[in-house]
Amino acid sequence: MAGKSEQVKGQAKEAVGSLTGNKDLEAEGKADRQAGEAKEKVGHAKDKVEEVVEKVEHKAGEVIDKAKDAAHRD
Repeated sequence: MAGKSEQVKGQAKEAVGSLTGNKDLEAEGKADRQAGEAKEKVGHAKDKVEEVVEKVEHKAGEVIDKAKDAAHRD
């Protein structure tokens, strides 16, 4: 969520900078917006990695359970 708020803040700065002719403020706004977009993408990537880790842990648990069952049958 931090990424979205930073994007909105950046867009506002860009707009105000553009309207007032303040190139520094406009550039600062663009940088804020891009930083927000990057944070958002990192957040999405982190979520995907966590999903994969959870799936691997679940599968590993299944394999261990099957191995235990097979060992008990012998």
